[in-house]
Amino acid sequence: MSTPLLRVESLSVSYGAIAALRGVDFEVGVGEIAALIGSNGAGKSTLMQAISGLVRPRSGAIWFDGADITGERADRRVARGISQVPEGRRIFANLTVRENLQMGAYLRDPRDSSAYERALALFPRLSERLGQSAGTLSGGEQQMLAIGRALMAQPRLLLLDEPSLGLAPLLVQQIFSIIREINAQGTTVVLVEQNARQALRVAQRAYVLETGAVTLSGEAGELARDERVRRAYLGGAG
Repeated sequence: MSTPLLRVESLSVSYGAIAALRGVDFEVGVGEIAALIGSNGAGKSTLMQAISGLVRPRSGAIWFDGADITGERADRRVARGISQVPEGRRIFANLTVRENLQMGAYLRDPRDSSAYERALALFPRLSERLGQSAGTLSGGEQQMLAIGRALMAQPRLLLLDEPSLGLAPLLVQQIFSIIREINAQGTTVVLVEQNARQALRVAQRAYVLETGAVTLSGEAGELARDERVRRAYLGGAG
């Protein structure tokens, strides 16, 4: 692995008496795409929320670029360069596309237009709808907007939680192509994705999360060939 940008050590998170994460160890190197796969309820979204500071771990540590950020607020993590695209997009439906994008840049110099130009270059469809209410966009357009809004913070690490959820197959291909392009431009990506086949194709490193614990990890191509992964997440042979 290249130098770890993100390192999670022995992370445990509980909701009351329910253990959502149990001693998770996880790393992603600078410039990598790391995929997290697992069934519903495995703890993938909880792990993403812990990394972004939205839930507090019971124990363990989170390191970003060599700094211990375990106790930092979410906004401080954004300032460090961590942005999350949550499951379900969570756009501001009553605001315009332009206003949604501007919300993503609240910590940045408003005179710097480079992130705005990058977002519209990646998602030219959004440039045609800047004055449109975000709630009237199609599902695919809303996902583009959610990713574009996260990129407005100019993150070094982009957390993507189920970016293909509910999208038509053609749009899924488009979203994964854009994820590759975002990574090629220098942004490290952590990808939670039910579409394990697509996730393993785009990632360099992958982790399998089951009932709150990492049960398998390694190079994404190797995991795609692992018989246990193929049976559980890839529909058997193929």
